[in-house]
Amino acid sequence: MKKQKVVVLLSKDECYLVRNSDKIFHTRSGKIDLGDLKRKRKAGVIKTHLGKEFSVVKPNIKDYLEKMAKRMPQIVMPKDAALILAYTGASQGDNVVDVGTGSGFLAMLMANCVKPGKVVTYEKDMKTFRVARENIKMCGLSKFIRMKNRDATKGIPEKDFDLVTVDIQNPEKVVRHAYRSLKLGGYLVVYSPTVEEVIAVTKKIRKLNFSYIKTVENIVREWQTERTTRPKTVGLMHTGFITFARKVR
Repeated sequence: MKKQKVVVLLSKDECYLVRNSDKIFHTRSGKIDLGDLKRKRKAGVIKTHLGKEFSVVKPNIKDYLEKMAKRMPQIVMPKDAALILAYTGASQGDNVVDVGTGSGFLAMLMANCVKPGKVVTYEKDMKTFRVARENIKMCGLSKFIRMKNRDATKGIPEKDFDLVTVDIQNPEKVVRHAYRSLKLGGYLVVYSPTVEEVIAVTKKIRKLNFSYIKTVENIVREWQTERTTRPKTVGLMHTGFITFARKVR
């Protein structure tokens, strides 16, 4: 089967992710004949039938996640994934265990950063597993993400990994398995929606040889800059608590 090409159509006030299998694409500013994409590829610009110009660019991971990936009820937001990467120093070539795949957003963001390192992700719910599998395939990251339809609280066989992320109910049940999976100096990161869960997981972490333990929340507030400058009245503020710990022996 021929692989479908995906491109971003970008203007100052509109952005679309489209497949080359579509013949006519409708925007707010008119119709686009996608057959023109191949003919006008070098110019990198395509017009609607009303004359509005769109730049044709290659999509990145942000475009896929925002415009095409399917979401289950909860995901680890990019702002929190970025904090995890920054606080752990995860980088190219690292290996990651991701417990609780969900829609696959964190696994994909991690894989996009650590490739050619690998991400092994666990999801016990089959319906959720299938959604994540399609998302990962769509983003072109299947080569770097290994999915397991298993309950990680029963064990994690991977060893000497750089990072273990956990986003499941009762995460304290997987802490000991995560410890065994990490190499010395590796990080455990637990995403928790409630303070009660933070207390339970931190208590478990402190019983093992982890250090540099801390819990943070990541609040991002967007500002409006047109007409007046002030914080926007609507935004995504608190999403969850993130607990970090490092294996020291």
